[in-house]
Amino acid sequence: MGFVDRAKAAAGTASTKAREGVEDMKTKRELGETYDSIGKLVVELVEGGEISNEKLTPLVEKVKTLKAALEV
Repeated sequence: MGFVDRAKAAAGTASTKAREGVEDMKTKRELGETYDSIGKLVVELVEGGEISNEKLTPLVEKVKTLKAALEV
């Protein structure tokens, strides 16, 4: 295999890895957005009295505190 062939093969591999990296980043962003949506829903459900759990209470209180700090 000559130099040009090796260079083409390396470029093809790099291109494939770059595409995979972009797809991974898209998937990670979508995962983060989904977690964000779940968190917002849980806070709404706790505040509405639809669910309760001792593990959620401090987190919901922290969200309330942070939101209040932003409103000042």
